[in-house]
Amino acid sequence: MVNELANEAYELLTITLRDEDGVAVTPDGLLVHGKLFAFRDGDDLVVELPEARSTDLKTRGVAEVFEGGGRPLRDWVRVSDVQLWPELAGEAHEFIGEPPVGGQS
Repeated sequence: MVNELANEAYELLTITLRDEDGVAVTPDGLLVHGKLFAFRDGDDLVVELPEARSTDLKTRGVAEVFEGGGRPLRDWVRVSDVQLWPELAGEAHEFIGEPPVGGQS
């Protein structure tokens, strides 16, 4: 069940990020340069973060493992605390949106 607080938090998040370079707001979620970095799943935000960061968040109980297709996805985590959504979506945006090492040379 989707609650109103989660709806408002996600709408605010999309308003904040939609004008960033390369960001698109789609029915599937938030993309940067065509790559998904965050999306809603029920009342949770799911984001892709560097492995060390996602492990830290899971270890501290801030985030949970996200399962896609019935299996855990290593770098994807689900976060229920809407107050953390802007920070973690920003981190995911930077992580997915940055060019690969050596990709600019």
